[in-house]
Amino acid sequence: MENRTGHREKKADKTGLEEMEMGKIFYLMGKSASGKDSIYKRLRSVCPELKSIVLYTTRPMRDGEQEGVEYHFIDGTRLKKLEQSGRVIEVRTYQTVFGPWSYATVDDGQIDLAKNSYLVIGTLDSYEKLREYYGKKALVPLYVTVDNGVRLERALARERQQKEPKYAELCRRFLADEADFSPERLKGLDVTESFENRELEECVRAIADRIQMEGRQEEADR
Repeated sequence: MENRTGHREKKADKTGLEEMEMGKIFYLMGKSASGKDSIYKRLRSVCPELKSIVLYTTRPMRDGEQEGVEYHFIDGTRLKKLEQSGRVIEVRTYQTVFGPWSYATVDDGQIDLAKNSYLVIGTLDSYEKLREYYGKKALVPLYVTVDNGVRLERALARERQQKEPKYAELCRRFLADEADFSPERLKGLDVTESFENRELEECVRAIADRIQMEGRQEEADR
């Protein structure tokens, strides 16, 4: 798997993306505590031309989160109604020590590839479902990696800041990620490059360069 790092201090050039005939969904993903949430927030600033998509979840809101920013926080009844209406593109449910937590992407009018490109954050499972729904060419995977030891330290530090730390759930997520992001699964979904998050700004620059390269490549192919 190819690994990329960034070196340039610059604002992303908008031109290539704005002139694309059809939009792309740039899909940011990584194991828990890989730093993808921080990278996502920085990319929103560096690449303002990319629209965002807010996913839905039935898990409890964490300290510092806001409705409609990180997620739309709903209950199981609301999720079931969305599924019955045929508006759920993909949903995955995790059996946690606190009961089932579901995460879903909903066709609620947020995505219009004829007009815009998007920056989305999620899991490999959700990436696979969106690729099936919108087509392989519409999705560009952005896989963030970090050393497992560093990842565990970050996860523990974050959990300690919660009012009620959920250490058992942290361990479950950590182990589940190893299977979810196995080399075989990544290869099968054409995720062939990664972005190592050793230093936040360097990683953000590398991903921003990759996003802009997609726009320039499509312009060159026309």
